Amino acid sequence: MDYLPIFLDVAGKKIVVDGGTTVAARRIERALSAGAKVHSFDPEPGEEVRAFFGHERLTHHDRLPKETDFEDCHVAYGASEVAQRDDALYRWAKAHGALANVADEKEYCDFITPSVVERDPLTIAISTGGAAPVVARILRARVEAMLPAAYGRLADFLSGYRDRIAEKIKGGTARRRFWENMIEGPVGDAFLAGDEALADELIRNDLAQGGAEKLHRGEVWLVGAGPGDPDLLTFKALRMMQHADVVLYDRLIGPGMLDLVRRDAERINVGKQAGNHVMTQEETTALIIKLASEGKRVLRLKGGDPFIFGRGGEELEDVAAHGIPVIVVPGITAAAGCGASAGIPLTHRAHAQAVTFVTAHGKDGLLPHDWKRLARHDQTVVVYMGLRFVGEIAAAAMAQGVEPSMPIAVIDNGTRTTQRVVVGTLEDIGEKVAKARLKGPALIVIGSVVTMRDTLGIDVTAREEAHTMELVARDGL
Repeated sequence: MDYLPIFLDVAGKKIVVDGGTTVAARRIERALSAGAKVHSFDPEPGEEVRAFFGHERLTHHDRLPKETDFEDCHVAYGASEVAQRDDALYRWAKAHGALANVADEKEYCDFITPSVVERDPLTIAISTGGAAPVVARILRARVEAMLPAAYGRLADFLSGYRDRIAEKIKGGTARRRFWENMIEGPVGDAFLAGDEALADELIRNDLAQGGAEKLHRGEVWLVGAGPGDPDLLTFKALRMMQHADVVLYDRLIGPGMLDLVRRDAERINVGKQAGNHVMTQEETTALIIKLASEGKRVLRLKGGDPFIFGRGGEELEDVAAHGIPVIVVPGITAAAGCGASAGIPLTHRAHAQAVTFVTAHGKDGLLPHDWKRLARHDQTVVVYMGLRFVGEIAAAAMAQGVEPSMPIAVIDNGTRTTQRVVVGTLEDIGEKVAKARLKGPALIVIGSVVTMRDTLGIDVTAREEAHTMELVARDGL
């Protein structure tokens, strides 16, 4: 983050805007809407600037600014598009202790002017740190379309209950939960539906019943984070990540996932790497139960889908036995996400009419699967947790009679920017994977659908080749 996002209180304070352009008009408009006293300067202001003439807090000067105009100035905007004026404005603003912002001149900016979505009193500011303002404007348009105007009125409506809620419900955690349940529960639904009287009744009833006691009960949320790309999270998963008190995560979640968790939530790494566990499964489950028993909302964040080789069922057995409420949020499983990202369909009428998911790893190491039954020409086999055993899996399959020419692919870090795909046959895949030095997490796909990767022409190779060249340069592969 290159800039600290803040909101300034400029009500009643002096703001200088130099210029008669459209940009100057937008600066004037924002400053006036925030309650500032605006002094604008330009000998020939454009029509959009003149539209604000007559406003009680706007004083326009039909001339260029001079240094004395910046006395007691809080913020100074340069929007003249004249280099000499921009330079003078910045020097004079700094001399008088004002914050300066000159349009499209980053070296003259103490702050970035964001794109704003306003649902008074709710304000959303979007910035790219000056790197790509057009992206911010596009996002603003999308947020404008997604966010009903009623949300501003909802914020204003709920503000009238702050003192009563603070008096009735003690403790920051309980109070936050009460607010969240109001906004996202029946109260918010009633208000947004236009029934303010019902919303008021629901709030009063909750407060009369001592809502704090109901909110002290802990919960466990088992959430699938998908195969790695944060864009593949479900909306429900994202919502719960924003509401959890504590998050237990492991190495299978993709980069950037934890950035989406509520800022003040506790984060606990529970490991889960083959042969290297920060916590055992039993210790992780015991910790989940302990935290939930303390009244916390515990989010167990798992890569892929928690019920497909994620041991989610095992964790929840003990949690449910303690009478703790649980919610399961499915995620895109690695097979679906990685297959699509690598350009390998798991089913195809000409190749595979069935797909089977298996895990390579059991309690005692490599599992003795019947590969002759699994690796048929009309079926795709997806192997989870098999990177360490690729060569052994291929050897076992060939020993059981599967043809050495059977296509196989190993997808490393699927869906992520570091994705790499190694394609071969049972006969040569072990050597190829060893040479590639894949780090994992990885998924193995066996079947003739692997040959569709080239046929479909999905644009995944450029990304993988770029990453491979990076590794070659770094490690001398």
